[in-house]
Amino acid sequence: MMFRFLVFPLVLMGAMMTEPAMAAQICERDVVVIAHRGASGERPEHTLASYDLAIDQGADFVEPDLVMTKDGVLVARHENDISETTDVADRPEFADRKATKQIDYHEITGWFTEDFTLAELRTLRAKERLPQLRGANTAYDGLYQVPTLDEIIALVRAREADTGRRIGIYPEIKHPTYFANIGLAMEQKLVDTLHAAGYKDASEPIFIQSFETGNLRALDKMTELRLIQLIHPLVPPYDVRENITQFDMVLPKWLSDIASYADGIGPGTDLILPRDSDGGSLEPTALIADAHAVGLEVHPWTFRRENYFLPAEMRAGDDPRDAGDLAAQVALFIKLGVDGVFSDNPREAVQVRDRACGR
Repeated sequence: MMFRFLVFPLVLMGAMMTEPAMAAQICERDVVVIAHRGASGERPEHTLASYDLAIDQGADFVEPDLVMTKDGVLVARHENDISETTDVADRPEFADRKATKQIDYHEITGWFTEDFTLAELRTLRAKERLPQLRGANTAYDGLYQVPTLDEIIALVRAREADTGRRIGIYPEIKHPTYFANIGLAMEQKLVDTLHAAGYKDASEPIFIQSFETGNLRALDKMTELRLIQLIHPLVPPYDVRENITQFDMVLPKWLSDIASYADGIGPGTDLILPRDSDGGSLEPTALIADAHAVGLEVHPWTFRRENYFLPAEMRAGDDPRDAGDLAAQVALFIKLGVDGVFSDNPREAVQVRDRACGR
């Protein structure tokens, strides 16, 4: 694993500048809070209810993961396999749609959005994807439909009208090579939809993100909207996996290449603050500084309050379902210099950011 590390220990981070100076720097950066799949720590992810709650909690952006239906409609699901996020497995009328497919790196058996028309998909109901960790969210199972991108845009516009503030949309194109290969490429459809809604240039509160690289390079020629290169800490981009590793991508040479077509990076948190074999935090890498040096914003993912997701020193007790010190994790990454955070719990992330700015 090849990382460039900063040389000072984490315990000195808070002592490097005064609190007022640090607050001024944070506020000047305008750190944004991105509601990861909505307020997915409190509602089933990728539902209008989840996005709406995130807006109530002060999120700057809502993040829909986008996949395509059989009839070419962009809808929000974490994956095109909807086995874990809808009640499709309990619907006998769709039993014959179950299939086994090769999706990027994995052979997956389930039900897939590209095998359903929008009308068929709308008969299904969303459910909590992580019931073993978020049992309370199962109370909302069966209440909500799978939303379209058009519905998400309409929700955001309506909430802008009643809150008086700009609310951003941060869509991720899921499995672009796979969808292109089955005749359902999403890039032009997404750009056309956003442009038609009035989102046309880099001044708009829009970031389009992808774990792949080729589609972002193509998007850079299609639109002036801002683009984010996602970087996974465990696997390289599917479309260039033979030529590059995820660890190559965080080196200055590759960051410079990313800056030629994207406006920022979305790295997994472990690429900024690695963990040891016991889950404890190690020294921060130089990724934030290196990305900033070539003009890239840094929006790491994902900040979640359950012990299961937190570094060892920020957990509270031994139950993986219990809430640990998410605020401390968000505050640390803000001090390290990130420009935004993806969080399943936007209320907590907003509170940390606002406290740092004295709001």
